[in-house]
Amino acid sequence: MPLVFSKLAPLIPRLRRLSTAVTTAAGEGPKLSRIADELLELSPAELDDYAALLRLKLRLSLTSNAASLSSPGTAGDAASGSSRAEEAAAVKTAFDVKIEKYEAAAKIKIIKEVRAVTDLGLKEAKELVEKAPVVVRSGLPKEEAEALAAKLKAAGAAVALE
Repeated sequence: MPLVFSKLAPLIPRLRRLSTAVTTAAGEGPKLSRIADELLELSPAELDDYAALLRLKLRLSLTSNAASLSSPGTAGDAASGSSRAEEAAAVKTAFDVKIEKYEAAAKIKIIKEVRAVTDLGLKEAKELVEKAPVVVRSGLPKEEAEALAAKLKAAGAAVALE
């Protein structure tokens, strides 16, 4: 049984209670009730695919233990294998720019660059830079991420693209 399903299995009784509670509550939340009913009807393989899609849509970590720890020969391996290939393709299109470390003498230049590429104020940009290693921007296309990394490197920061 895949790991994601094993994490969702304890939630199914609660989801059923919530589903019936929502439908009985004066007609409120028919959309949530419909979604809950549809989730209850999914097979374990479909739940794994749904969990991967949800992580992708919410821009959460796609390299969870669920994808790497599913045992060979479990039901839905073909479907989850194709979804893993799609996840890998999706991960390569969005990059995070991370400041690993910086030279103390270049701190002001780096803060100015961070303010230029984000909508942060001086105090917030300073706090962000001082938290290094820290992600400055996430979900950027490769070209924008490389341009931002070059600017930060020129300012004196050690930058990594993730």
